[in-house]
Amino acid sequence: MTLLNLWSLGHFVQWSILGRFFLQNWYIFFALSIGWELLELVLPYEFAKETWENKISDVLVNIIGFWLGNRLRYDSIESMN
Repeated sequence: MTLLNLWSLGHFVQWSILGRFFLQNWYIFFALSIGWELLELVLPYEFAKETWENKISDVLVNIIGFWLGNRLRYDSIESMN
């Protein structure tokens, strides 16, 4: 299993959209992002079985996606002008 895969792209797009349109709070973001990765440890599905390195890369991709989504918010753009 590679560190970055198609699921990583899905994570990035998902968190970019959530950060852009719905969520600004970093505490909630971390709770949801890390909470999901922990939940995957007990899910009985094949997609949830991955290495710790992949879980860490998922969280890093989530952070980048959420950060970018927050930077692209209209209120962030307006405050820069």
